[in-house]
Amino acid sequence: MKKVLLALSLVANIGLAKEKVVVLHAGSLAVPFSDMEKAFEAKYPQYDVVREAAGSRACARKITDIHKPADVMASAAYKVIDNLLIPNYAKFNVHFVTNEMAIAYTPKSKYANEINEKNWTDIFLREGVKVGHSNPNMDPCGYRSILVTKIAEKYYKQDGFYNKLMGYGESYENGEERKEKVIVRPKETDLLGLIEAGVYDYLYIYKSVAEQHGLKYIVLPPEVSLQDKKFSDSYKGATFKITGKKPGSYITKKGSAMVYGITVVENEKEGLPKNREGAVKFVNFVLSPEGQDIMKRNGQGVITPPVITGDASILGR
Repeated sequence: MKKVLLALSLVANIGLAKEKVVVLHAGSLAVPFSDMEKAFEAKYPQYDVVREAAGSRACARKITDIHKPADVMASAAYKVIDNLLIPNYAKFNVHFVTNEMAIAYTPKSKYANEINEKNWTDIFLREGVKVGHSNPNMDPCGYRSILVTKIAEKYYKQDGFYNKLMGYGESYENGEERKEKVIVRPKETDLLGLIEAGVYDYLYIYKSVAEQHGLKYIVLPPEVSLQDKKFSDSYKGATFKITGKKPGSYITKKGSAMVYGITVVENEKEGLPKNREGAVKFVNFVLSPEGQDIMKRNGQGVITPPVITGDASILGR
């Protein structure tokens, strides 16, 4: 009798086993996607969403270079999906939300009571002031930080601002940083604990992330913040080289309005994704009115209707 009961128990447990949906996503999506996970699992209790946050390019590299099993990829820059995943690892790209760059700080930051949207470039160059940004080769927030610095130099008519602050030249080689002025980490969310601990003073970060973590922040002019397509012509005047698909190759990034992308990961040769049905349901949930409300509550603009490139027929769109 005990053996029969044990067998029945095992069968019941197997029946209750949930299917995993593996989601790799940008660090800046950690908070909204945590909310998304809970809401999705409440609606679809047969699934267990397993999330992993990293820089968007780092996420893509995990898929392309080490063939990490994944079902969904969400990037803080839609072009990461276009450049690194399509056509071999994804068939479509959905532009679904927007954001903007801001300058975050804490009460511990030097000149915190003085800084504003007009004088931040002057304060950044003051002796003893340290600034943080993420690695441009791993995270779109990193190269956007550099592009914003270049745009700001022109907008504020402050000659030499970029070189005085960062001095990377045309590309960020070998992960070097100007230790007297700049702190660099793989993704922008890696820098949050350091600024809160007073290791450095100011952080280039997405406005939504600053809001989510209760940081003080400077709202940059739309001509600088990469928020508004209206200023696309001036944005694209700033350029920076990041590493490409192959070692020794580069991609030139141009300033542009910030647009996030999401896709279902697939590679027929490697048998990815593991859970295609769950992946499709998750992406459609993100794009649903409920998913859009979650993004709005977390400080991100929503693209309605979403812009889809490629073959997204599996989404029923």
